[in-house]
Amino acid sequence: MAELRQNVVTREWVIITPERAKRPDQFVKPKGIEPPLPMSSPDCPFCVGNEHLTLRETFRIGEGGNWRVRAIPNRYPALTDTGERVRKVDGIYRSMSAVGFHEVIVEHPLHNMTLALMPEKHVADVLRAYRQRYRAIRKDNRIEAVILFKNHGEGAGTSLVHPHSQLVATPIVPAQIRHRAEEAIRYFDDTGECVCCRTVQDEVRAKERIIIQTRHFAAFIPYAALSPFHIWIFPLKHVSSFEEITDTEIRDLAGCLKNVLARLYYGLNNPDFNYSIRSIPTRDLRVEYFHWYLTIVPRVSKTAGFEIGSGMYVNTAFPEESAEFLRKVATCD
Repeated sequence: MAELRQNVVTREWVIITPERAKRPDQFVKPKGIEPPLPMSSPDCPFCVGNEHLTLRETFRIGEGGNWRVRAIPNRYPALTDTGERVRKVDGIYRSMSAVGFHEVIVEHPLHNMTLALMPEKHVADVLRAYRQRYRAIRKDNRIEAVILFKNHGEGAGTSLVHPHSQLVATPIVPAQIRHRAEEAIRYFDDTGECVCCRTVQDEVRAKERIIIQTRHFAAFIPYAALSPFHIWIFPLKHVSSFEEITDTEIRDLAGCLKNVLARLYYGLNNPDFNYSIRSIPTRDLRVEYFHWYLTIVPRVSKTAGFEIGSGMYVNTAFPEESAEFLRKVATCD
């Protein structure tokens, strides 16, 4: 029979349905007939030689045309970096000036590259770009939250195939981030423990949902994963803000992230996915109740009416079986 599991970090309940459950290999993306991508495209604004098609750079690793990673403002930003943060309230009507930052991190010069296939050193460069831009933007006193994320594939919302990530910095704390921080505070008040620390400790001890563990990180499918192959990568030590990740930890995270993405790439045939880095709001730097982590959501299932109507998710894959499947995937490294 079906089982309800609660995710202690988010407080969300998930229905695991054995009657509707699929074998892990049933989530493999069908092979398409699309032609392979070229190494460069004359119309792509992110390709080498087309740098003039983008706005000013905010960060770069590499010199001249030999750049490895670039950060640039989004040409069609959700928020603008000019102006003051002004809040308006008129009865139930509330608004605020859309001030903030929206940047693109171009991950690689090659048009047809993907993080799963990049050398670890290059993945580390991408993570270093994340950290640098996070640190720089966090200092702006108009900013309350910085969200780093990647959309991979059309089903995940990407419009340009050239490998890239995005950063959006908002003048408010989004409700989901606020809610998770409040739940973490509640857990800390009840137990005296960080809920993230306890989660990763228990998952490492249980082992059955661990995909890979490195010196500084553990990648696992949560006990109450919201969707099939939903993956968390947690630091093993308590660090509240992503900006405090060290160079040593960046190198370690690069290996862990590449390993996990390669297992998805080869095991599920390069599925569409989103990932994001969840960190503490910018006004807080070091707190006892929460630490940052990276979440990966492969788009191998769809949200339907029950999820929309209830806020609860139905997961048709057992987290334990999904983790075992990924552990057995052979990569080409």
